[in-house]
Amino acid sequence: MTGTILNVLAILAGGTLGSLLGGRLPPRLRETVVQGMGLVVLVVGMDMALGTENVLIVLGSIVAGAILGEWWQLEARLESLARWVEAKATRVPLLARGDFSRGLVSASLLFCVGPMAILGSMEDGLWGDYSLLAIKSVLDGFTSLAFAAGLGMGVTFSALAVLLVQGSLTLGASALQGVLSEAMIAELTAAGGVMMLGLGLMMLEIKRVRVANLLPALVLAPLFVALWRWAGLP
Repeated sequence: MTGTILNVLAILAGGTLGSLLGGRLPPRLRETVVQGMGLVVLVVGMDMALGTENVLIVLGSIVAGAILGEWWQLEARLESLARWVEAKATRVPLLARGDFSRGLVSASLLFCVGPMAILGSMEDGLWGDYSLLAIKSVLDGFTSLAFAAGLGMGVTFSALAVLLVQGSLTLGASALQGVLSEAMIAELTAAGGVMMLGLGLMMLEIKRVRVANLLPALVLAPLFVALWRWAGLP
């Protein structure tokens, strides 16, 4: 859990500092910062998505994941949870600035979906090697600072999502040892890249994509790889 704790502390520090500085920054500057981060997210998402070895598996997992996500209304449930947290948190004046719900949901997805979060948590859990999460912590710290300057303390509260997701992956990594192959990880990463592309479009305000409703794809991608291999397909 060492890597996850470092990551949480980095987001708390960066998000809080960004929120404190945000009110002193011109609106145009805050907007440009968020747009710059959106462009970077698009680049990272594209790089992840292009790592696929079988685009049909990525397509199938995204489509099936979207169906399940819409059925389960994951986006609506997450937004409802974010609004509940917002109602509690914004009683404090500092927390009331910015778009709390958007910051919480967007930052949580950004920090939890990437390959560094998944692979780094597994390495930390399997072998006690938290070097990948240490690198991610530095990146997330600066990202949360820039992001929170435009969206407020909702970004800081995304540290709770990181603690739950990465902590669960780290603690459950031993159970996954020998289960996830390199091919499974590659397609899982590619599916996560597609989701990050959607998140980038949202950050740039080009198109609202219900990224949270695609989350089941992260589970389906490895399962589809296993089914593909079981069927003997090339």
